[in-house]
Amino acid sequence: MKLLSLQRRMARVVMMPLTSSERMRPVAPDGRSMHAAAARFIKPNDRLTSFERLEIYNRQYWFRILSSLAEDFPGLRAVLGGRRFDALAKAYLTDCPSRSFTLRNLGSRLERWLAKHPSWAGSRQTLALDMVRLEWAEIEAFDGKAEPSLRPEDLSAGGPSMRLSLQPHLQLLPLRYPVDDLLLKVRAVGDTDFASNAFNERRKRRRVQVVAKLKPAAIFLAVHRLDDFVYFRRLEREEFAILSALRAGKPLDHAVELGFGRSSIAAAARPSSVEQWFHNWAALGWFCRPEGKGAKSEAN
Repeated sequence: MKLLSLQRRMARVVMMPLTSSERMRPVAPDGRSMHAAAARFIKPNDRLTSFERLEIYNRQYWFRILSSLAEDFPGLRAVLGGRRFDALAKAYLTDCPSRSFTLRNLGSRLERWLAKHPSWAGSRQTLALDMVRLEWAEIEAFDGKAEPSLRPEDLSAGGPSMRLSLQPHLQLLPLRYPVDDLLLKVRAVGDTDFASNAFNERRKRRRVQVVAKLKPAAIFLAVHRLDDFVYFRRLEREEFAILSALRAGKPLDHAVELGFGRSSIAAAARPSSVEQWFHNWAALGWFCRPEGKGAKSEAN
């Protein structure tokens, strides 16, 4: 058997879902006995059969990826509860097995999968999806690319039709529930060493219940990285619209116009608001330094 063929066969078996009792399945993916299949490429030893040796890798693979997903989505686990989350994780990873060399990407398809399988979240579907978006955005913001930041002179040198690029790590999220506050509180509860696990779980459930009872409302959030830490920042609707338009490639004047399309901010107050917003965004390093000497502008 060639090495590549052996590696693929091993991967298929190792990634095969476990039984309900967390053991390796007795039937191979091709329908044959797993004991016979294991004996074809795994040698037994004086203590373990081929099946038992292979089962060790199969079980450890699943224990590791399930643990990793739980570490990446503690907020979703709090929203759903431990048992439902664990069942969801197994179903998700069975439908969407890992395709990457890194555990970082395990949850990359979770939002899309959960949207197609709403029964896992039940009446908390919207809250659960908001939490998944936030937790995945945090992962993206943590290790997303960072370009050199825009300098004040770069911004002042551009005209109204200049185009500004946002940092790749900056994530813009439209939400319906205050999951940013909820996630921080869930983590704070988990960090208390003096309390029992049962007490911590009760506190988390109470916080989730409070948020779940809230009437959904539009919330706009920026998730960004600064000095190797990820932060959440609430935005005004107009801020979010302007930043979204800039990310879509709109020129500055058009982006600002779109941002105030349905705004309740008085026309006289808008210039000062824009000035303050851009000052804050630039100070946080959200804009990329333009290539060359000047910012990109629309062609005349």
